[in-house]
Amino acid sequence: MNTADDLIALVRTYNPRTNEALLRDAFAFGEEMHEGQFRHSGEAYFTHPIAVAQILADMQMDDATIITALLHDTIEDTPASFKMVHDRFSREIAELVDGVTKLTNLQLTSRESKEAENFRKLFMATSKDLRVTLVKLADRLHNMRTIKSMKPEKQAQKAHETMDIYAPLAGRMGMQWMREELEDLAFRVLNPEARNSIIRRFITLQREAGDVVARITADMRVELEKASIQAEVMGRAKKPYSIWRKMQEKDMGFSRLSDIYGFRIITATEADCYRVLGAIHQRWRAVPGRFKDYISQPKTNGYRSIHTTVSGRDGKRVEVQIRTREMHEVAETGVAAHWSYRNGERVENRFAVDPVHWISKLTERLDEDGDHDDFLEAVKLEMFTDQVFCFTPKGDVIKLPRGATPIDFAFAIHTRIGMACVGAKVDGIRVPLWTRLKNGQSVEIITAEGQKPQATWVDIATTGRAKTAIRRSLREADRERFIRLGRELVRVAFENVGKKLTEKALRTAAKALALEGVDDMLASLGSADISARDIVRAIYPDLAQTTGDEIEANRAVVGLAVDQSHRRARCCQPVPGERIVGIIYRGQGVVVHAIDCAALADFEDQPDRWIDLRWQDGQHRAVNTVTFDISITNDAGVLGRICTLIGEQKANISDLKFIDRKPDYYRLLVDIDLSDAEHLHRVMTAVEADSNVSGVSRHRDPGQSGSHHAG
Repeated sequence: MNTADDLIALVRTYNPRTNEALLRDAFAFGEEMHEGQFRHSGEAYFTHPIAVAQILADMQMDDATIITALLHDTIEDTPASFKMVHDRFSREIAELVDGVTKLTNLQLTSRESKEAENFRKLFMATSKDLRVTLVKLADRLHNMRTIKSMKPEKQAQKAHETMDIYAPLAGRMGMQWMREELEDLAFRVLNPEARNSIIRRFITLQREAGDVVARITADMRVELEKASIQAEVMGRAKKPYSIWRKMQEKDMGFSRLSDIYGFRIITATEADCYRVLGAIHQRWRAVPGRFKDYISQPKTNGYRSIHTTVSGRDGKRVEVQIRTREMHEVAETGVAAHWSYRNGERVENRFAVDPVHWISKLTERLDEDGDHDDFLEAVKLEMFTDQVFCFTPKGDVIKLPRGATPIDFAFAIHTRIGMACVGAKVDGIRVPLWTRLKNGQSVEIITAEGQKPQATWVDIATTGRAKTAIRRSLREADRERFIRLGRELVRVAFENVGKKLTEKALRTAAKALALEGVDDMLASLGSADISARDIVRAIYPDLAQTTGDEIEANRAVVGLAVDQSHRRARCCQPVPGERIVGIIYRGQGVVVHAIDCAALADFEDQPDRWIDLRWQDGQHRAVNTVTFDISITNDAGVLGRICTLIGEQKANISDLKFIDRKPDYYRLLVDIDLSDAEHLHRVMTAVEADSNVSGVSRHRDPGQSGSHHAG
């Protein structure tokens, strides 16, 4: 695009009523003023103002902004003066060009001065008209696109300045596309090896896995069609710099990074946005802590959208943004949407923020002599702060680290509030407990009697105070469970040696084992730190088996005749440590059932077939198969990790069968060979504690009472 006709044709595509004569005059004036000037690349200098004007025309800006772009370097670098521009065009355009000149002359070298000072200067310089900043950003974008013609040291300086000042400013103004491109262009200069490495990884990934974006886009369209929702679906791989920054923040390699694809769904209405969200969450598992509703709580720059992250194919996470067409226009152009034209008319977008109002909110209470750090705090530029300040309903300020959630807020007020937390309201709206809090929000914690922290809270909380209190509470809850289990295990152990369990016996055993009390001893037994044999041995050393040899499977049960063989019933799969009874099957010996087995009801009228049995006291071999019913999330590597957990408990998996496969979870039956009830409990606790296990139980099938396997 080198001629006035080309530029005017572009502007006319969105603004047929453009002042063609004024644009042509500005083009001619700029060309005349820059006559004889050249860029580092050797091109005529005026090609640069034309390119800046084109960038702004692509953003559908008004005539005054396009003309300012054509003239933005005239007052500084040519014989033109403020008066010349004022007289030939207008006071508005002269002031805009003068504003860009002053902005260009600001010393914004980020390596030499504080970011807070730079931003304060920028905002003060642009407080009259934000179009000055838009022209400056477009100017910087074109300079970065053509940076290769500069000297290496100048490239590095401009790239640092872009990364530290102009890219964050574009993001702050809501122009995400410009922020991403500026970051990527600066990244190309500052760390070309890293950028090329990420691009190569993408190429390899695409070669191995195919076009993931196309597949997921197609899947999403299918789900929307099922729900009868009209919407446009777009997907893309994230920019190299965005991925690099995530790799640095999370300290992980590309192969372990899952969130590398982003998708946008553009709907017709706001109601459809929430319907789309429901359809997406029904099909894919939502990732906790990654949901943000900027429709009900828009950003200050007018940005509205629903953000969610879901686990897609192969456990890969994908980010999904859901918004209406009107919201999308603001999301693409940010505060620039205020000046956008379509068909010759200013676009009436009800979501576009009035830039004057936006800028005044940022700069109010400030004067020219204000402290830079105070300014930074007032503006709350999140890219430079590691803390958020939130308010209680009474107005008290609670200081939290960036990324904190309502759970952290609750514990910061008082441990008692945190323990009883059941929900939270942010600025009066009920939000999930995993919501990330932002500067200036008012947070109300909802509590309930009897509530206790959940295991998932440990991952949601970010402050040490909250995590410590949650872990302590979970340990106390586990202790209660361990005490109950320990009491049952020791009761069975005493019965097996023909002794009655009394509180006095327990107190005596605790003292003999040098433990603080009965509850401590039972908790240690329930958590497998000590065994029931240790307790029996502490009181009745002669009755407890002292040999370290494992009991053979053929003599695991006491109470059989010499010639009787036994088998464990498949329906209830009893293990040593549990109360048992035998049922005689002619020609098959004795089938051993748990005392509470539902299948025993079939033999109530046959008392002659019942036989009183108990397990041999001592260490049994891990040959007693028990079937676990386990539900796990459908994520890469989860099943392998569960199998490893079981192996770490010295238990062997003898069979594994899937009984239900859903897009977001698997349910399977796993046969595990165990030694006794304590071993069973250890394995079950280890599996249940894994965050990707949604349920684990012992599988019992009364219908299998006739069939059985050898103990």
